[in-house]
Amino acid sequence: MIDRIINTEDIKDADTVLFSVPYENGISFMSGTAKAPAKIIDCLDNYLELFDVDLLCEPAKLLKTAHQEITGLEKFIPEEAMKKISSVYQKFIDLKKFTILLGGAHTVSFGALKAISQKENPKDITILQIDAHQDLRDNNCDYDEKCEKFAHSCVMRRVHDLGFNLVQVGIRTFSKYEYNFEMENKKTITVFPWTKNSKIPKIEDIIKSIKTEKVYLSLDVDGIDPSFMPGTGTPVQGGLDWNYTLNLMEKLFEKKNVIGADIVEVSPQQNSVLTEFGASLLCYKMMTYKFKKKLLS
Repeated sequence: MIDRIINTEDIKDADTVLFSVPYENGISFMSGTAKAPAKIIDCLDNYLELFDVDLLCEPAKLLKTAHQEITGLEKFIPEEAMKKISSVYQKFIDLKKFTILLGGAHTVSFGALKAISQKENPKDITILQIDAHQDLRDNNCDYDEKCEKFAHSCVMRRVHDLGFNLVQVGIRTFSKYEYNFEMENKKTITVFPWTKNSKIPKIEDIIKSIKTEKVYLSLDVDGIDPSFMPGTGTPVQGGLDWNYTLNLMEKLFEKKNVIGADIVEVSPQQNSVLTEFGASLLCYKMMTYKFKKKLLS
């Protein structure tokens, strides 16, 4: 029998649910993120080595992983699409499943976080956002004639409106609207910039800045240096090193209760699978870090 990471069709039996959300309405530069979930799943299930050299085991053989895709979203405006995503995600919460959402544009994160906000107090949860951009615009009217409050550049503003705390890592391009909003909300928004004159922070300092026990990890792949993840909607030079990203994730799962995660803004390129393959590695690592105790028992 061929080894697979996705190894159960029964979501009730799963440790992790991979939730594919191929939605990209509101992309501001390169399109293609709607194709990303299928590409990531293909890499994850067919091309990754299952053996984890740090844990000296094959996590995929010790964990149950299910996959569900939501289809037909392209015909909906963002607000309606978010309601659809949220309603499906709610089922995973009710079943107490660790869910990794695979986007799609960063907008899709709102659907997951809206569902979480209806079950838990958002003030007790921090979103650790790895990203080149703050995504704190109130709307995208300054750069798009199709003015929307649910564009990908507004997603963290919308989830902040729900009451979530934000810790943003890797930010290296700012709009004045986002910067001003950050300055006005210092108690609930902490930023670790990755600009020319910024010192790369110790991972321990990022973890210490998270004041809640519960964390949701939102990983926009443009937060990572584009030499590692070139296929993304709005690439920005600089960014997190690959191993720094893995070490940050590992420490986050070790020190905090990560209740959910997403990987967004992969835009597959012709003649290169580097980004979707990297996204699949990140996904597998998230699963491994979440269930490390179970894997070592």
